[in-house]
Amino acid sequence: MRIAPLADVKARLSAYLERCAKEGPIVITRNGRPVAVLLAPVDDDDLEGLLLARSQRFQALLDKSRQSIQSGKGLTHKDFWKAVAQRHKKDKPKRFTAEPAKIAKGR
Repeated sequence: MRIAPLADVKARLSAYLERCAKEGPIVITRNGRPVAVLLAPVDDDDLEGLLLARSQRFQALLDKSRQSIQSGKGLTHKDFWKAVAQRHKKDKPKRFTAEPAKIAKGR
């Protein structure tokens, strides 16, 4: 991990972006104190993970879920996937299906 002063990063941002993508995060400092981190996400999933990790709303939702599980209100792994399968089956759109013989007679 590299450390760089804000003034230098501002002056040569493109170079720092390239370096970040190749070498990893760069800690940006102002007056010697860290104020930001420059990161190059690997892909969309990585970017989403970074954003969610910093989201106060998402962290609050996770905390609420953990408390619910600890108080015995959660589902087991098996029950969770069973509920997902049932919901998927219920929400699946109905398709028109006719017997092949009836289709042939209709021509």
